[in-house]
Amino acid sequence: MLFATADICDEYKEKVQVLEESLSSFGGVDSFCGEIVTVKLDDENSGLITLLRDCKGEGRVVVVDVDKSYYAVVGDNLMKFARDNGWAGIVINGYVRDIKITRTIPVGLFAMGTCPKKSFKKSESLLGVNLEFGGVVFREGEYLYADEDGVIVSQNEL
Repeated sequence: MLFATADICDEYKEKVQVLEESLSSFGGVDSFCGEIVTVKLDDENSGLITLLRDCKGEGRVVVVDVDKSYYAVVGDNLMKFARDNGWAGIVINGYVRDIKITRTIPVGLFAMGTCPKKSFKKSESLLGVNLEFGGVVFREGEYLYADEDGVIVSQNEL
């Protein structure tokens, strides 16, 4: 699917939310879209690992909200799970690592930045909950579009 978030914003200005934070691209594709699946993490990413490794993505996008600790929650292994299971992309309100490798994997990956360490703390994750960051409410089942210009969300596929 070819699209430009700027064009979608122009055509559907009343139907989209625009992420007010600038995230950087760390994946092998810079443009992706799909139905949203949500994950809320503390620091530790085992719930995200299980989702990406064990669930078919079917072209969907995982939106991850991480409490503001400085840990990476996605690296090369999770990106390989995402690729192998057909996820279109991952958008993270948090950090990533292994970007030399993640940039070679054909899955979208947008995040706040990089951090070389991961958390070893055990904590629970919440799946399917509404997430709110950057002036946008991310709801499971809505649609996300991401490209070099930014990230937008709509209630329906556009």
